[in-house]
Amino acid sequence: METPKLTTKTEFLAWLDEKRIPYETRDHPALHTVEEAQAHRTDWPSQEREGAFCKNLFLKDKKGRLFLVVTLEERELKLNRLSKPIGSARLSFGNAELMWEVLGVRPGSVTPFALLNDHEGRVTAVLDAPMLEHERLHYHPLENTATTGLSRGDFLNFLRKTGHEPLILDLVEAAGE
Repeated sequence: METPKLTTKTEFLAWLDEKRIPYETRDHPALHTVEEAQAHRTDWPSQEREGAFCKNLFLKDKKGRLFLVVTLEERELKLNRLSKPIGSARLSFGNAELMWEVLGVRPGSVTPFALLNDHEGRVTAVLDAPMLEHERLHYHPLENTATTGLSRGDFLNFLRKTGHEPLILDLVEAAGE
């Protein structure tokens, strides 16, 4: 029997509670871009703005392998320079249908938390090392109408609980930029 996908914030936060992974979540209007998110956070209390806010790239290579690249929101990554460092062939963005099929999220809500829906282990999690220099990490909880923060250790624990041992490297440095 196929394991059902968790596709809502409520389902995901209940999963975190069940696994005893501590977190904080802040609801907000739907945010679709890094610029919108940064502008929205200017009104947040300073303690809620601490840590790393991240962006996520759902990628597919020409051999059909899937990658979720997670990096600091302000980092500039060049897609054509990422292939070699992550051991892939020519990369492109995965389409919305594939994203829904594998991760159970829609464009604009891509998050490493969606890896809990990758029951077949099709996606390689790629973490940009500078992101992990921060003690707190923030991502959408499967929906772009909230932001969930947790500690770096709890995030890495989350990935392992979902069966994803991440590839960690400085993507800008590895790409020779």
